[in-house]
Amino acid sequence: MKKKKSASLLRKFLLFNFLAFSVLGLFTILYLKAIQPNLVKQRSAKHLIVINNTSDHLERLNINFDNESIKVFLLSTRFLFQSLDRVRFYNNEGEIIGDTNILDLDKSVFSKTESIILETIDGKLTEEKKIDEKIFESKNLENHSTIKDTILNKFQGSPLVIENKVNENYFVSTLSQVKVKNEEVGYIIVTEQANDILIAVKERQNFILRTVLAVALVILIFSLFLNKYILKPIGFLVLFTEAIKTKSEKSINTDKLFFREDEIGKLTKSINEMTSELQKRTNRAETFSTDLAHEIRNPLASLKGASELLDKTHNEKERDKLLKILSHDVERIERLITDYSQMLKDEASLSREKMTKINLINIIENVVDEFKQDLYSQNKKIQINIVDKTGKKKFILGIENRLEQVIANLLDNSISFSKEDSIIEIEINEISKNFVVLVKDQGPGFSEASTQKIFKRFYSNRPTRFGKHSGLGLNIVKNIVELHNGTISASNRINAKGAQIEVLLPKSI
Repeated sequence: MKKKKSASLLRKFLLFNFLAFSVLGLFTILYLKAIQPNLVKQRSAKHLIVINNTSDHLERLNINFDNESIKVFLLSTRFLFQSLDRVRFYNNEGEIIGDTNILDLDKSVFSKTESIILETIDGKLTEEKKIDEKIFESKNLENHSTIKDTILNKFQGSPLVIENKVNENYFVSTLSQVKVKNEEVGYIIVTEQANDILIAVKERQNFILRTVLAVALVILIFSLFLNKYILKPIGFLVLFTEAIKTKSEKSINTDKLFFREDEIGKLTKSINEMTSELQKRTNRAETFSTDLAHEIRNPLASLKGASELLDKTHNEKERDKLLKILSHDVERIERLITDYSQMLKDEASLSREKMTKINLINIIENVVDEFKQDLYSQNKKIQINIVDKTGKKKFILGIENRLEQVIANLLDNSISFSKEDSIIEIEINEISKNFVVLVKDQGPGFSEASTQKIFKRFYSNRPTRFGKHSGLGLNIVKNIVELHNGTISASNRINAKGAQIEVLLPKSI
């Protein structure tokens, strides 16, 4: 099956922004197209107010809808139309019967138009027609055929909005039916210069275009920033991890990312620490396997030799001796495998356990109490004393059960070398930013060579009891101490017989 090529984060980001920008652009276009119709609709609504007020005046004053009556009405109610460019009155037959231009209420000069757009008040387009005649002429009543045709053939009862351009000026007209005492008596068309609408539309269009360009520029700059400072470093880390996975000989330097103070720097440090830890574990596992194979080889050889001799030996004493050797070797192999397996489990669990603030003296006292009970039950006359030279609480950052394991292994090691009526002393002191734990015994002490080997895996200087001790205890102790950023060392006591093991653990702030 062919592996599907995955898109980069940058491509996904750009695609997402392109789609978002496209949708935004579509809505922008729709909004721009709707600006002028909405403003025209608002202007027409004002015209309808004038038309309705005019109808009310006609009805209240009982004005007939004819030439003379309308002329008198216009002369007496000029204030109604002062803000408008032109108002015309038509009877039901589409004939003009009144025009504010004739009364010199407006000084505007109307000339040839380019187009007329007819639409209902709700914005529905009904007609767009080119005309050549002067439909707005100030000094006569001729050439109103277009308006007449609209009244007779296109008017459906709803007010009509007419948009037209005269020279460089833009006009909005509203044509509506006039009712007096619920009787349809004629039509009024209100015309108003609306250049401000075009200006407003232009301003909004420019603002939106500037905004769109600014957003596009911001997205572009952000994309470049994202690619340079985030996506490329992440891609670089991907190559780094791939190189580790494939064990590539190609060297990938992460120093530049390592010293960054942001999340990328933290991620780089985490990956470096993780890969370093994995490498250490891999190396340890390989070394463990080699050492285990080596340690098992000796008892296996002894086991093989003893088993071969057992078939040939008929002497009961010799057979008992060989059987003890076999039992010892089997126990030794079992202990090696058991301790080795437990050590690997401990190695894996140590990295997952969370460190907390704990009191070191409480841990030591709990472990000592348990060992005292065991010694008493076994009728061993070995005394364990705690000597605290700090006189205060000793808080450290660590894993409680693991530190208990450290103290227990050190005590077990000391007890195995201690004779009856001897004393094991646990001294607690402090040096600078560290607490010092000294475990002292009165045993034979270490040889000069063993102080360097005692913490190595599978090393033991207890040959007669090796079946019960795999030689991994102190190595495990060393690993736990180092996990707590501490150190451990072994030496002989200076002014007394015996050995001592020194553990340094950092104080918790």
